[in-house]
Amino acid sequence: MSPLLQKAFSPAKLGTLELRNRIIKAATFEGKTPDGIPGEALHQFHRQFCEGGVGMTTIGYCTTDPDGRVNDQMMYMGDYVRKPLGDMIADLKSTGAKVSGQMAHCGHFSKNRKLQRLKRPKGPTAMVNPLGLTVGKPWSDAMTEKDIDYMVNTYYEAGVMMKEIGFDAIEVHFGHGYGLSQFISPKTNKRTDRYGGSLNNRMRLPLRALEAVRKAVGDDFPVLGKMGLTDAVRGGLSRDEAIEVAAHLDKGGIDALITSGGTSSYNVMHMFRGDSIAEGMAESQTNPIMKAAFRFMGPKMFKEYPYEELYFLEGCKRVRDRVKNAQLVYIGGCHTMESLETVMAEGIDFVQIGRALIKDPNYVKNAMAQQGNYVNGCTHCNRCVTTIEVPGGVHCPLNIKHEQVA
Repeated sequence: MSPLLQKAFSPAKLGTLELRNRIIKAATFEGKTPDGIPGEALHQFHRQFCEGGVGMTTIGYCTTDPDGRVNDQMMYMGDYVRKPLGDMIADLKSTGAKVSGQMAHCGHFSKNRKLQRLKRPKGPTAMVNPLGLTVGKPWSDAMTEKDIDYMVNTYYEAGVMMKEIGFDAIEVHFGHGYGLSQFISPKTNKRTDRYGGSLNNRMRLPLRALEAVRKAVGDDFPVLGKMGLTDAVRGGLSRDEAIEVAAHLDKGGIDALITSGGTSSYNVMHMFRGDSIAEGMAESQTNPIMKAAFRFMGPKMFKEYPYEELYFLEGCKRVRDRVKNAQLVYIGGCHTMESLETVMAEGIDFVQIGRALIKDPNYVKNAMAQQGNYVNGCTHCNRCVTTIEVPGGVHCPLNIKHEQVA
């Protein structure tokens, strides 16, 4: 095994937490919490990655509040998940892997039919909520300062609970067009008070949320942040300003930064690359009107970005050179052993992998055994992305086809 691959597959510390290797399963919303309940499907989904050798797996979209869910099938960090989620985490950790939870809030990007505190979803600015068109909630309201204070407190309370039930780390979602990202982005934040305008003001809520999480978990508990290198949409967060976002989070005490990009609300293909999800999204719709709409509008909604390895590497390197304390986690097309070696050679600390692990949950074990000869098999068709809301949740359709042939 080459020295660089040896580095990737050897133990390393994330803050004070030692992982058995530098490979982390990326947070990808699993679609395996029917009625918001974490059950056996979610458990086995993550168990396969842990048994397959990852250093840490990340349970996706652990929202801080019932109204922070994108849809009502997501779980939130309430007492009702304390035992089932705690038992799940304990079992996953018995494999030798660590377990992180992605802490998130949808802001105005919501099609949640079961809002509890709110009448309509809220974000930094009142605006159209395109996702809500499908459930009769086409508008979002602007958050008041009281709403902002409430949101910050949900991050604190979720942090307390997540540490108590056994998570080894927390990943705070500052990107992809969700709640905190909506405040960071000039496209969605048109406020004129102390939470809008300059980058310092737009970072005020995200930094308050980070401070709340840190207060909840203490100084020795790893807190990661997933950030956007760009919104990849006109009027959104630019690449240059994103580097300063990283500097703010670094100064705010984040332990590690995960450098992603694009937004689920405006340009989701920027974060995935490869085949368009338009056809798969159309096929997954049960409503005939929505199916027809995706077939007609899909090619216009989802931009074409041919797949290439390491498509976020240059942005990650810029963040690496700007921050002073935070570790770096690379995400974005690291499927080959050559790419893994490149990331390690650049001095980036960890790698998050999503699609390649969904294709081969034994990625780590197989790569360690086969070394430079390992071929993952993911074709970047992005059909796994379109299975989020189908019965059973996220899976690799390519694997199912192979099983049927066998």
